[in-house]
Amino acid sequence: MRRQTLDRRRFLAATAITTTALAAPFVRGAHAAGKLTLGLWDHWVPGANAAASAVVNEWAAKERVEVTIDYIPSQGNKNLLTIAAQAQARSGHDVLAMPTWWPHAHANQLEPVNDIMGPLMQQNGKVNGTVEYLGKLGDKWLGVPATIGSQIKGPVSRLDLMKQHAGLDMQAMYPAGAAPKADAWNMDAYAKAAEACHKAGVPFGVGLGETTDSVDTAGAFFLAFGASLVDAKGELTVKTDAVREALTYLARVGKFYPADAPAWDDASNNRWIVSGRGAMIMNPPSSWAVAKRDAPQVAQQLWHHGFPQGPKGRFSPFLPYFWTIWSFSQNKSAAKSVLVHMSSRAAAERFVEASAGYDIPSFDNFLTFKTWQDADPPKGTLYHYPNPHNHQTLSIAASPAPPKIAQQIYAQGTLTKMIVRHMQGEALERTLAWAESEVEGFLRG
Repeated sequence: MRRQTLDRRRFLAATAITTTALAAPFVRGAHAAGKLTLGLWDHWVPGANAAASAVVNEWAAKERVEVTIDYIPSQGNKNLLTIAAQAQARSGHDVLAMPTWWPHAHANQLEPVNDIMGPLMQQNGKVNGTVEYLGKLGDKWLGVPATIGSQIKGPVSRLDLMKQHAGLDMQAMYPAGAAPKADAWNMDAYAKAAEACHKAGVPFGVGLGETTDSVDTAGAFFLAFGASLVDAKGELTVKTDAVREALTYLARVGKFYPADAPAWDDASNNRWIVSGRGAMIMNPPSSWAVAKRDAPQVAQQLWHHGFPQGPKGRFSPFLPYFWTIWSFSQNKSAAKSVLVHMSSRAAAERFVEASAGYDIPSFDNFLTFKTWQDADPPKGTLYHYPNPHNHQTLSIAASPAPPKIAQQIYAQGTLTKMIVRHMQGEALERTLAWAESEVEGFLRG
């Protein structure tokens, strides 16, 4: 855990980002001087933490608040262990970054942030449905969607290999600076391309393991077929035609992935594309960033674009982070004020730039920053990464089941286990029966 402490006198002269009128109810008289602690995600991109510190410190200097920032890594689930420990002790950071499912898991211990989310959405634009699904319980907003750490895991294609072996020009389908022209990019086209690249010795690097990259990809495909194991009301929907169709398709295309795909973890796909061995993976721009450094001949061929269209739409995995405030926070007014400041356009743009385009704000008005437009090589490779034209529905695997049930389906890798079982020869109905039994256990729990 990295820590940075700001004292008020040290930063009083710092240049501040303009504070909007939105922050007014929470500043000055409410908490002048005082102390505030923040636990933020420890970013993998060098310099990203420094940008977060700068934004927070500028606010602190203006508002005369003494701030301590701890950067908590996700390696080894250190961030999840920290959340659990603080929840149990009812003591910890005033503001704590939580990924995906965790605001719902601790909903009864979180301070509502409706009073700032309403004005933020009026100012910054709406948030997508996955942010609402994960960030709200009934009418209660559990946290503010964080730019830092939020990501889309969309397709990253080798332009040359896709054109040579699959006959697809992904750059023409997803032109930089313009709306997609991708009506032909559908499930049939994806399956044909996967088969062609497999035959050419450059398979799609899509994992079928139990870690998040594999589960996220499977979840997007399931949703594209309208398939879910549990519906929004909490009712079992495993043995439906939509699930059968999705599973049949995914088991078929899974045979075109690397032979060891069921054993892949979240680093496997990155290594696959950087090594030059594959034509596509599903990932944020982290693999591209590594390729720029280690394999520039690969990086100059990588293009980020949307998911293939399914019978029920085009879905892409989105994993948002949230900045939350504990109900036992010692300085809730200051916590809300700093979150308003961190959610401004100026702050979001700095976070995106510092992360080399990896981080994605959840507000509609923040999806066309120059960082994505100007990224190279090749020029414009990140333009479609943040979904600027709302071309696809941002989703999370196992939705629309109630989040506490979906979290278990997600954590257990139920979707990928189903694909592997059927792909390896288990009869479809037997796989469905197994999955139904598993999910019934989650519902009883």
